[in-house]
Amino acid sequence: MTWKEGTMTVNNTHESEVPMEDVLTAEELKAVAEGATSLEQTAPKDEEKSSEPRKRTVVVAEDESVNRLDLVGMLEDNGYKVVGEAANGEEAIELTRKLRPDVVCMDVKMPRMDGITAAATICDENIAPVVMLTAFSQPDLVKQATGAGAMAYVTKPYEESKLLPALEVAMGRFAEINDLLDSVERSENRLKQTEEQLKQAEEKLKKTEDTLEERKLVDRAKGLLMDKADFSEQGAFRWIQKTSMDQRIPKKRLAMAIIAKYGDTKPESNNE
Repeated sequence: MTWKEGTMTVNNTHESEVPMEDVLTAEELKAVAEGATSLEQTAPKDEEKSSEPRKRTVVVAEDESVNRLDLVGMLEDNGYKVVGEAANGEEAIELTRKLRPDVVCMDVKMPRMDGITAAATICDENIAPVVMLTAFSQPDLVKQATGAGAMAYVTKPYEESKLLPALEVAMGRFAEINDLLDSVERSENRLKQTEEQLKQAEEKLKKTEDTLEERKLVDRAKGLLMDKADFSEQGAFRWIQKTSMDQRIPKKRLAMAIIAKYGDTKPESNNE
């Protein structure tokens, strides 16, 4: 057995002859065994802890403290976690932006800023679904609430049979809308990628067409130089290439100039 840079290296031919105490002492082996047992015992507890469902978080906006207290108690008794309490619309917006709850319970009538105005801001920013709380079941008020983006509304007095389903409906609709928005965004991104790929393909095709046209013109110009100026094929091509580089003239334009000068002309008619 040898040691190198803090790492133990055992010769395989004598591996069975190395005493265990040379690797780890009896006390060290016992400590390792106890540590493994401890880990095994704590693992199920960690798994059990991680399997607990996460409580839905709520911001409650209600200016009347007694009503707010009752509402908070009802929510917490039914497994929700109230993470913020507001007494007006401005506080409701601030808390919702900060805490990012799963849902907001918003009273309609509140000082400084009413619930419908606050709900409109929260919904425009797409932070969380809003359930409106109102003492009246008036059609115009419901219309204003839904127009502001509220997902559901509940009339006072608060009852579990009305409030809890409204919360679930609001969160479900909010999730569906965001899934749809995500789908639309993904579709738009794919469309943009497709458009970009199409644009690149069109540019590549145009470049290929230009290259093909240039080659045809150069071949024709090369043939005219061979025929009219007594160039060899290689010499004609080299002249076009060198002149293009020296004079900084594109090959296509140079070829067109050669064709214009040496190209075939129509034979004059023989009037006898």
